[in-house]
Amino acid sequence: MLKVHDTLSGKLEVFEPINPGAVGMYVCGVTVYDRSHIGHARALVCFDVIYRYLKFCGYEVTFVRNFTDVDDKIIKRAEQRGVPAMQVSEENIAAFKEDMRVLLCEQPDLEPKATEHIAEMIELIGELEAKGLAYESGGDVYFAVDRLPEYGKLSHRRLDDMMAGARVEVDERKRHPMDFALWKASKPGEPDWDSPWGKGRPGWHIECSAMASKYLGQPFDIHGGGNDLVFPHHENEIAQSEGARGCTLARYWLHNGMVNLGSEKMSKSLGNFMTIQHCAAEYGGEALRYLVVGTHYRGPLDFTVERLQEQKKVLDRIYESLARADEALAGAAAKPDAGLIDEHVAAFREAMDEDFNTSRALAALHDALRGMNRYLDAGQLPQAAACREALRRIGAVLGIGTQDPAAYLESLKQQTLSTGDLTAERIEALIAERLAARKSRNFARADEIRDELKAQGIILEDSPAGTTWKTA
Repeated sequence: MLKVHDTLSGKLEVFEPINPGAVGMYVCGVTVYDRSHIGHARALVCFDVIYRYLKFCGYEVTFVRNFTDVDDKIIKRAEQRGVPAMQVSEENIAAFKEDMRVLLCEQPDLEPKATEHIAEMIELIGELEAKGLAYESGGDVYFAVDRLPEYGKLSHRRLDDMMAGARVEVDERKRHPMDFALWKASKPGEPDWDSPWGKGRPGWHIECSAMASKYLGQPFDIHGGGNDLVFPHHENEIAQSEGARGCTLARYWLHNGMVNLGSEKMSKSLGNFMTIQHCAAEYGGEALRYLVVGTHYRGPLDFTVERLQEQKKVLDRIYESLARADEALAGAAAKPDAGLIDEHVAAFREAMDEDFNTSRALAALHDALRGMNRYLDAGQLPQAAACREALRRIGAVLGIGTQDPAAYLESLKQQTLSTGDLTAERIEALIAERLAARKSRNFARADEIRDELKAQGIILEDSPAGTTWKTA
């Protein structure tokens, strides 16, 4: 039985979708003014795993993740570059999709853009205005927070407490200092659209309310995002959507923890971030993914380059074991032990059913991996085949070990060779020289060759079938 931690209730809740067998999930996407960083990767991978697991459990899932493609940051970046704001957005959407590819994330079912849903936002703002929850002031439109008694229920804050603890600039256009913009009057040179309140553009919060309800209806099952969005973004979404429509926005609210670099949250505003692009170029996207799934999604993730390097080495060993199994089982008439498959998958499901506990689920993957290696050592192929099948099923949800093992290891070799003076031909020549030295009992030279290669990141493995090599 799947249980999820709901931010709204603050408790672990049994997951029961509104429509049995179907799940609607909306996750806030990125503001496309720059390349995405590792902090974004945390949310993207976490909700990708949740999406995969819900499908694994048999649900028909509709996953919606938006693009914020009009925003102050996009406009500022466009001004700095001297190009249209939409050019900045489209370039970074293309870059984002490449980042998703290297992280091995599945495509959401829908990826709507804010600029393509202006009409829906205007309609929603009109509903709020008609109900007395929004007001126009100088071409801007604001949400009146003091008109909604439940404002603050997601972040568990009272309006008076928010005022006491906040640094709120005086804005004479607002009736209440905590009121937030639904529509912003246009300024020279900015993108704008016609509206009943004059030319302008939408506020940030209104876009998700409009797109979520359009594609998933209201209420829907899961709304997700980073825990930095709980207030004000998600709090304001609830206010807008529930104020306008008079019903719950989402049944469950799921929030992932932040990525920390030392004692600080990783973010662009602090300037302490590493892009997904840079990280993947250095260590591979799957290594970053492996690092993310190793920590429960709600907890903080402490990031260091050294830790990422360690995870990359673990991932390399996983692929070495998978390649070994695939070679041993190729063409073998070994019917997998069905009971053993079920045993490993059940341990995985038990972990994931406790609020998508990927750290425990990863332990289940490694249990199956160790079992597979033991059975291969013992020549017990049906059991080894069962573990290999369990690894396929578990890996398909976590997004770990899903690449072709032989191709992964070959790519690893080529990466190692490209960073040094060695070539594959040179390595093979040294292996041949070492074999000749051993045959002539010149063991000192044979050991010298092994050590020389090891110092350059090349490990030799001897077997009755001959000598092979791999990267360290």
